Amino acid sequence: MSTHRHFHRLAWLAAAFALCVIVFGAFVRLSQAGLSCPDWPTCYGHATWPTQTQDVVQANRAFPDRPFETGKAWREQVHRMLAGTLGVLVLVLALVAARRRPRGTAIVVTASVFVAASIPFFVNGSHVLAGALATIGEALLIAAAMTWSNARSSPNAPADLARIAVLTLAMVVFQALLGMWTVNWLVMPIVVMGHLLGGLATFALLTMMAWRATPGAWLTLAGAARLRMLLWVGIGLLVLQIALGGWTSANYAAWACGTDFPKCLGQWWPDTDFRQAFVLWRGFGVDYSGGVLDIHARAAIQMTHRVVAFLVFGHLAGVGVRLLRTPGLRTWGVTLLVLLVVQIGLGISNVVFALPLPIAVAHNAGAALLLFELVTLLARLREPAAAVLEST
Repeated sequence: MSTHRHFHRLAWLAAAFALCVIVFGAFVRLSQAGLSCPDWPTCYGHATWPTQTQDVVQANRAFPDRPFETGKAWREQVHRMLAGTLGVLVLVLALVAARRRPRGTAIVVTASVFVAASIPFFVNGSHVLAGALATIGEALLIAAAMTWSNARSSPNAPADLARIAVLTLAMVVFQALLGMWTVNWLVMPIVVMGHLLGGLATFALLTMMAWRATPGAWLTLAGAARLRMLLWVGIGLLVLQIALGGWTSANYAAWACGTDFPKCLGQWWPDTDFRQAFVLWRGFGVDYSGGVLDIHARAAIQMTHRVVAFLVFGHLAGVGVRLLRTPGLRTWGVTLLVLLVVQIGLGISNVVFALPLPIAVAHNAGAALLLFELVTLLARLREPAAAVLEST
């Protein structure tokens, strides 16, 4: 049971909202709007974005290196607003889940106050103090998540989800920091990739929490342990592929092979530079918009992404076939196989049609939906004896 009868509904709302934020974030990134607001959390000093002529003139005067673009700035700032709304939902979840823990509410509120207090200091230029306050808040949340368990707080109390809820809140805070660093460090690839992975991690945690809070969600299956191990491997491979996709996008390597598929630049294996392709840290002060790698390094990234895609497809297709042969899980098997085929098709279409925005965004959404199915099955599958034990 959850700590509140409506907890699972709120968790599902947050999970659905997180998926929307991920898809919209992909739209912002792929439409080259990631630096359309050169400051954070404001946009040219506005809570929204400049709309009046005099505001635009003032914005261009304040940021001459980043002239205001009406068609892009709203995308970045709306994404920040959506992410902020998600943060509020996750905060409510953490407060509800932690309220029966000793000092649980006080810990969540105190951590949130520290994080909130860091924002005005950052805006006013006190970056060191702002970073210290945010770090304290994050440390409080992580310490609570490490100390608590998902078991009952007392023998007669209902089971809660305090640990996973607080961990999700910590992830949202870290996501906000990554969003800030994305702007301040000029779309540094390691930060952009981390921001993508953090968003999907938040979505996965919310999905896990929603299923665990939903009454009667267990899927009992003899041999579930074996299938759960395969799902864990699948999640690991999928996360690796998503990271490579983020690295491909952040380094503008999606165009590295032109529109050739399965070949790349007219060759089965073009000249590649792996040494430069996967340098994670190149320092501050570099404007990474547009990419800094040459064609050989970008081709190495693109080819790696393609090779790992085949590994992911092979493993998850095997899992899908296993699900098809398992009574009660056949629908999940069909869904997984369909998602796989569609995702591969979208990936190939990105190359062949030169990365059209709708297809590129759909490719990101497809990765999130694959992750959703794997996390869902992992959260719900239990051996019969374990399911009985956890439901009592």
